[in-house]
This record gives sequence, C-alpha cells and structure tokens, in this order.
Amino acid sequence: MQFNGFSQEDFDTFRIEGLAERMEAIEERIRPKFRELGGELTDDLSAILGQEMHLHIAKHARRTVNPPKDTWLAIAGDKRGYKKHPHFQVGLFDDRAFIWLAFIYELPDKANIAQRFLDRIDTVEATIPDGYVISQDHMKKGADPVTGIDLDAVLERFRTVKKAELLIGRTIPAGDPLLDDGEAFYRLANETFNTLVPLYRMVYS
Repeated sequence: MQFNGFSQEDFDTFRIEGLAERMEAIEERIRPKFRELGGELTDDLSAILGQEMHLHIAKHARRTVNPPKDTWLAIAGDKRGYKKHPHFQVGLFDDRAFIWLAFIYELPDKANIAQRFLDRIDTVEATIPDGYVISQDHMKKGADPVTGIDLDAVLERFRTVKKAELLIGRTIPAGDPLLDDGEAFYRLANETFNTLVPLYRMVYS
C-alpha cells in the first residue's frame, strides 16, 4: 500500500479560496490517498462481510459556487452509489479526520433502521466502545462522545426527523502524529470498521 498518511497540507486544502482551486487541490492531494487507502479498506470489508463492497470517492458534482468544507471516501455494497445505503466513510475537514459508519438522510429505510436499533438498544450500546463519537449531521464537524449521549433520544430523532442522520465512529484532530503514519491510520480505520460491522449487519438481519 502506497498510502503514507495525511499531511498538514491535506488539511490546508480546505482553506484554499475558490471552488475550482480547492477542487484541483482535492484532486491532486487527497484523492490519490483515498484511492490507495480506500482500496485496502474495501477489500478488507468485502472479506469480513462476505460480499463485494465498492469504493466511492466524493465528487462534489452539485457544487457550482461554494467550495466543499470536507471530502471523503465511502464504501458501500452498491456499485452505483452509497448515499441511499448504510456505508463506511473516511474523510477530512480542515481540522480533523473522521472514520464513520454512516446512515445519512438520503436513506429510504431510515425509520425502520432506527427502529431496529431501538429494539436492540442494549446490543447497540454494548457494540460502541468508549472513545467513539456520534454525529447527527455529516455536514457539521461537531460530534458527541458516546459516553455522554442519550442514544435512545438520538435514535428516536433519527427515526422521526427527515434530515436527521446517524454517524458512529472516531475523529482524529489534525496534527495528531498518527495521521502522518499511513500504516497506523489504516489499522485504526480498519479496527474501527471491524468494531462497527455488527451494527452494519444488524440493518440487514
């Protein structure tokens, strides 16, 4: 694997002014790393899940004026797209990296997935380790430690509010030495996905 981690220059991409200029930097700096890292993680998930998984790299194609504040890779069971399916993500904002199991608002079966988690809330809580965080909006940086969150309330909101989302995983601040070590970051992402695979499977059980 040629992935050598994420540098400060990668995070500084999101401080470049202008849509075209920032997109060019994303293409040159970050996407090659996503292809390397994502290829390995996709193979790993395919083996763990016993099904073919597919790598998607965010295109930001709908943007015409405002440059993206973050970018990501996604791994899903559908070759054509990921937004309407539970998927695994790795990405960057200007000040942090994130590793998620993501259920975003485009999911057509959102309410049923939320109910499935609510029905097995004890198992869900036992699956998510201390040190993990939960986000309810993939477009915002903020995430709450799982140890201090009312997961029942989060899942109820996810079930009933159309735009509510559920992202479970880890964030790593820019400047953390782990980000400079490609192998260490890969291991962390792989470990995070492995930990969250039972929740992914729960959706389809």
